[in-house]
Amino acid sequence: MSQLLDKAKNFVAEKLANIEKPEACIDDVDFKRLSRESVEYLAKVSVKNPYGHALPICEISYNLKSAGRVIASGTIPDPGSLKASDTTFLEVPVKVPHSVLVSLARDIGADWDIDYELELGLTIDLPIIGNFTIPLSSKGEIKLPSISDIF
Repeated sequence: MSQLLDKAKNFVAEKLANIEKPEACIDDVDFKRLSRESVEYLAKVSVKNPYGHALPICEISYNLKSAGRVIASGTIPDPGSLKASDTTFLEVPVKVPHSVLVSLARDIGADWDIDYELELGLTIDLPIIGNFTIPLSSKGEIKLPSISDIF
């Protein structure tokens, strides 16, 4: 009896491991706006849903790192859902306080940009499986706004 139960568990685990899952990538990270409190950047993410029905996104969590330390982090609860059998484009706003930018002056002063690493966790509610997090990461340079960007 226990052998039959083990075979059933292995069969189910194997089938679940081979189920198609949504795929995502970070397409771009750009300057969005400047306010008195912070500089806001926008991460553009595309997510491909292989299923014939919409999937709810539970949350998006993010960490923006520069010079080896976290300069912004947060969570966006319940940002919507993924379109059925299509690619959904998401925008993730990331706010960096001015005080953090001042502490990165050495990196900024050299070329007027921030070398960054953005880590995103896209948590989706998959039927049968439950919550499934797609980890994403992107490295690059974010240009700081110039006077012409502000006005």
